[in-house]
Amino acid sequence: MNEGHLRYLVSPQWREAIEHDLVPWTLQQTDLGPHLLEIGPGPGLTTDVLRQRTERVTAVELDADLARELAARLAGTNVDVVNADATDGALPADTYSSAACFTMLHHVPTTEQQDRLFAEVHRVLRPGGVLVGVDSLDTEVVRAGHVDDVFNPVDPDTLADRLRRAGFSAVTVERREHQVRFRATKCSPGAPLSR
Repeated sequence: MNEGHLRYLVSPQWREAIEHDLVPWTLQQTDLGPHLLEIGPGPGLTTDVLRQRTERVTAVELDADLARELAARLAGTNVDVVNADATDGALPADTYSSAACFTMLHHVPTTEQQDRLFAEVHRVLRPGGVLVGVDSLDTEVVRAGHVDDVFNPVDPDTLADRLRRAGFSAVTVERREHQVRFRATKCSPGAPLSR
Protein backbone atom coordinates (compact mmCIF):
# COMPACT_ATOMS: atom_id res chain seq x y z
CA MET A 1 0.00 0.00 0.00
CA ASN A 2 1.46 3.40 -0.92
CA GLU A 3 2.17 6.06 1.74
CA GLY A 4 -0.62 8.39 0.59
CA HIS A 5 -3.13 5.57 0.78
CA LEU A 6 -2.01 4.65 4.30
CA ARG A 7 -2.30 8.29 5.41
CA TYR A 8 -5.85 8.41 4.09
CA LEU A 9 -6.74 5.21 5.98
CA VAL A 10 -6.02 6.92 9.31
CA SER A 11 -7.58 10.27 8.40
CA PRO A 12 -10.67 11.88 9.93
CA GLN A 13 -12.26 11.81 6.44
CA TRP A 14 -11.91 8.03 6.22
CA ARG A 15 -13.22 7.59 9.78
CA GLU A 16 -16.26 9.73 8.87
CA ALA A 17 -16.85 7.73 5.66
CA ILE A 18 -16.65 4.43 7.56
CA GLU A 19 -18.89 5.43 10.45
CA HIS A 20 -21.59 7.25 8.51
CA ASP A 21 -21.54 5.65 5.07
CA LEU A 22 -19.60 2.46 4.32
CA VAL A 23 -20.37 0.39 7.41
CA PRO A 24 -24.08 1.35 7.59
CA TRP A 25 -24.52 0.82 3.83
CA THR A 26 -22.68 -2.50 3.81
CA LEU A 27 -24.29 -3.93 6.94
CA GLN A 28 -27.84 -2.91 6.10
CA GLN A 29 -30.15 -5.55 7.61
CA THR A 30 -27.19 -7.79 8.54
CA ASP A 31 -26.72 -9.39 11.93
CA LEU A 32 -23.03 -10.14 12.43
CA GLY A 33 -23.70 -12.61 15.24
CA PRO A 34 -21.29 -13.12 18.14
CA HIS A 35 -17.95 -13.62 16.30
CA LEU A 36 -16.88 -11.58 13.28
CA LEU A 37 -13.86 -12.34 11.13
CA GLU A 38 -12.53 -9.09 9.67
CA ILE A 39 -10.22 -9.56 6.72
CA GLY A 40 -7.59 -6.92 5.99
CA PRO A 41 -8.35 -4.25 8.59
CA GLY A 42 -5.20 -2.25 7.81
CA PRO A 43 -4.86 0.48 10.47
CA GLY A 44 -8.18 -0.65 11.96
CA LEU A 45 -10.60 2.24 11.65
CA THR A 46 -13.16 -0.26 10.34
CA THR A 47 -12.36 -2.52 13.29
CA ASP A 48 -13.18 0.32 15.68
CA VAL A 49 -16.70 0.53 14.23
CA LEU A 50 -17.29 -3.19 13.69
CA ARG A 51 -16.27 -4.22 17.21
CA GLN A 52 -19.21 -2.22 18.55
CA ARG A 53 -21.61 -4.40 16.53
CA THR A 54 -20.54 -7.85 17.76
CA GLU A 55 -19.24 -9.60 20.87
CA ARG A 56 -15.89 -10.62 19.41
CA VAL A 57 -13.74 -9.76 16.38
CA THR A 58 -10.85 -11.70 14.93
CA ALA A 59 -8.99 -9.33 12.59
CA VAL A 60 -6.63 -10.98 10.11
CA GLU A 61 -4.01 -8.60 8.70
CA LEU A 62 -1.28 -9.63 6.25
CA ASP A 63 1.06 -6.67 6.91
CA ALA A 64 3.12 -7.44 10.02
CA ASP A 65 3.64 -3.80 11.02
CA LEU A 66 -0.05 -2.93 10.68
CA ALA A 67 -1.05 -6.09 12.59
CA ARG A 68 1.38 -5.35 15.43
CA GLU A 69 0.22 -1.72 15.75
CA LEU A 70 -3.47 -2.71 15.67
CA ALA A 71 -2.94 -5.46 18.25
CA ALA A 72 -1.18 -3.01 20.58
CA ARG A 73 -3.86 -0.36 20.14
CA LEU A 74 -6.76 -2.78 20.75
CA ALA A 75 -5.15 -4.88 23.50
CA GLY A 76 -7.66 -5.71 26.22
CA THR A 77 -10.70 -5.18 23.98
CA ASN A 78 -12.97 -7.68 22.21
CA VAL A 79 -10.55 -7.82 19.25
CA ASP A 80 -7.90 -10.46 18.56
CA VAL A 81 -5.48 -9.48 15.80
CA VAL A 82 -3.84 -12.24 13.77
CA ASN A 83 -0.91 -11.51 11.46
CA ALA A 84 -1.60 -13.98 8.65
CA ASP A 85 -2.62 -14.48 5.05
CA ALA A 86 -6.38 -15.06 5.15
CA THR A 87 -6.06 -17.53 2.25
CA ASP A 88 -3.55 -19.88 3.92
CA GLY A 89 -5.96 -22.26 5.65
CA ALA A 90 -4.69 -21.65 9.20
CA LEU A 91 -8.01 -20.48 10.64
CA PRO A 92 -10.37 -23.07 12.15
CA ALA A 93 -13.30 -24.30 10.04
CA ASP A 94 -16.96 -23.52 10.82
CA THR A 95 -16.01 -20.95 13.50
CA TYR A 96 -17.17 -17.44 12.64
CA SER A 97 -20.75 -16.18 12.58
CA SER A 98 -19.81 -13.56 9.98
CA ALA A 99 -16.95 -12.21 7.92
CA ALA A 100 -16.36 -8.73 6.56
CA CYS A 101 -13.91 -7.07 4.24
CA PHE A 102 -13.92 -3.34 3.68
CA THR A 103 -12.10 -1.92 0.65
CA MET A 104 -9.32 -4.50 0.75
CA LEU A 105 -10.10 -6.90 -2.11
CA HIS A 106 -8.54 -4.59 -4.70
CA HIS A 107 -5.23 -4.99 -2.83
CA VAL A 108 -5.25 -8.75 -3.49
CA PRO A 109 -2.91 -9.08 -6.49
CA THR A 110 -4.81 -11.62 -8.62
CA THR A 111 -8.36 -12.76 -9.27
CA GLU A 112 -7.27 -16.30 -8.39
CA GLN A 113 -6.07 -15.14 -4.95
CA GLN A 114 -9.35 -13.29 -4.42
CA ASP A 115 -11.22 -16.51 -5.28
CA ARG A 116 -9.04 -18.45 -2.80
CA LEU A 117 -9.98 -15.87 -0.19
CA PHE A 118 -13.70 -16.35 -0.92
CA ALA A 119 -13.32 -20.14 -0.65
CA GLU A 120 -11.37 -19.86 2.61
CA VAL A 121 -13.95 -17.49 4.13
CA HIS A 122 -16.66 -19.98 3.16
CA ARG A 123 -14.70 -22.76 4.92
CA VAL A 124 -14.27 -20.83 8.18
CA LEU A 125 -17.82 -19.48 8.46
CA ARG A 126 -20.37 -21.40 10.49
CA PRO A 127 -23.33 -22.77 8.52
CA GLY A 128 -25.69 -19.84 8.09
CA GLY A 129 -22.80 -17.39 8.47
CA VAL A 130 -22.69 -14.32 6.28
CA LEU A 131 -19.93 -12.63 4.31
CA VAL A 132 -20.38 -8.89 3.76
CA GLY A 133 -18.07 -6.50 2.02
CA VAL A 134 -17.55 -3.37 0.05
CA ASP A 135 -14.82 -2.59 -2.41
CA SER A 136 -13.68 0.07 -4.83
CA LEU A 137 -14.68 0.02 -8.47
CA ASP A 138 -12.23 0.68 -11.27
CA THR A 139 -12.78 4.41 -11.72
CA GLU A 140 -10.31 7.17 -12.58
CA VAL A 141 -10.63 8.71 -9.12
CA VAL A 142 -9.96 5.44 -7.31
CA ARG A 143 -7.16 4.39 -9.69
CA ALA A 144 -5.43 7.75 -9.08
CA GLY A 145 -5.17 6.91 -5.37
CA HIS A 146 -3.35 3.66 -6.11
CA VAL A 147 -0.28 4.82 -8.02
CA ASP A 148 2.64 2.46 -7.25
CA ASP A 149 0.23 0.22 -5.37
CA VAL A 150 -1.57 -3.06 -6.04
CA PHE A 151 -4.90 -2.25 -7.65
CA ASN A 152 -6.93 -5.24 -8.80
CA PRO A 153 -10.59 -4.18 -8.50
CA VAL A 154 -13.30 -6.82 -8.54
CA ASP A 155 -15.63 -6.88 -11.52
CA PRO A 156 -19.14 -6.40 -10.15
CA ASP A 157 -20.57 -8.21 -13.18
CA THR A 158 -18.78 -11.47 -12.27
CA LEU A 159 -18.62 -11.15 -8.47
CA ALA A 160 -21.90 -12.96 -7.72
CA ASP A 161 -20.90 -15.99 -9.81
CA ARG A 162 -17.45 -16.06 -8.19
CA LEU A 163 -19.02 -16.09 -4.71
CA ARG A 164 -21.40 -18.89 -5.74
CA ARG A 165 -18.47 -20.94 -7.09
CA ALA A 166 -16.84 -20.55 -3.64
CA GLY A 167 -19.94 -22.21 -2.16
CA PHE A 168 -22.04 -19.23 -1.10
CA SER A 169 -25.76 -18.78 -1.69
CA ALA A 170 -28.20 -15.89 -1.29
CA VAL A 171 -25.64 -13.68 -3.03
CA THR A 172 -26.42 -10.02 -3.63
CA VAL A 173 -24.20 -7.49 -5.35
CA GLU A 174 -25.00 -3.80 -5.63
CA ARG A 175 -22.94 -1.00 -7.09
CA ARG A 176 -22.86 2.74 -6.78
CA GLU A 177 -20.55 5.41 -8.21
CA HIS A 178 -17.18 4.27 -6.81
CA GLN A 179 -18.05 1.11 -4.87
CA VAL A 180 -19.63 -2.30 -4.96
CA ARG A 181 -21.12 -4.00 -1.91
CA PHE A 182 -21.88 -7.68 -1.59
CA ARG A 183 -23.48 -10.14 0.78
CA ALA A 184 -23.41 -13.94 0.65
CA THR A 185 -24.43 -16.74 3.01
CA LYS A 186 -22.95 -20.15 3.79
CA CYS A 187 -25.84 -22.60 3.60
CA SER A 188 -26.67 -24.79 6.55
CA PRO A 189 -26.10 -28.49 5.86
CA GLY A 190 -29.02 -29.93 3.92
CA ALA A 191 -30.42 -26.51 3.03
CA PRO A 192 -31.23 -26.00 -0.64
CA LEU A 193 -28.85 -23.74 -2.50
CA SER A 194 -30.51 -20.52 -3.56
CA ARG A 195 -29.19 -18.70 -6.57
